[in-house]
Amino acid sequence: MQNRKPPAYQEYAATILAQLPFRSMNLQDRGLLFTMRLECWVNMRLPNTQNDLAKVLGLPIDEVTRSLSIVMPFFDLQDGFIICPELEDYRTHLADQKKKQSQGGKRGSEITNKKRTVKTKDITSTSQLPRQGSNESLVQASTDKLSQTHYVIKEGVSIDDSWVKKYEANDTHLK
Repeated sequence: MQNRKPPAYQEYAATILAQLPFRSMNLQDRGLLFTMRLECWVNMRLPNTQNDLAKVLGLPIDEVTRSLSIVMPFFDLQDGFIICPELEDYRTHLADQKKKQSQGGKRGSEITNKKRTVKTKDITSTSQLPRQGSNESLVQASTDKLSQTHYVIKEGVSIDDSWVKKYEANDTHLK
């Protein structure tokens, strides 16, 4: 199983656009919001101080200071860091989904393996399988050699072969 972080998150435009705080932002505020969301997706959290935040984001401190109070309704403070609760909820959802898929795969594997075990038991109960680790077959080859005109008749079984005798008597290519 891969333990890699999800490479992306789904962004629903209608959800973002429907929020009044977003609609009232100017372009600089929106840019800071999305830059912080992207950073939170990759690193899960951001420093809480404006100076450290500006350094991490690679933006001038005055631009961060001017827009930070406007974008903060989209974030929470937790243990001295800025986090994005929406993205954390999505990350939890993905982890739960991955766990459920793993559990479902394990259950499916158990069912498949049980079916294989049952089939193997059914097959091994017959005497037609070769021995384990051997190329020998348990089926005995017949020592009776058959030709076109000879038939092996089991004891107690009668066959009306008068038609064969008539055919052989009239067919010139058999003579």
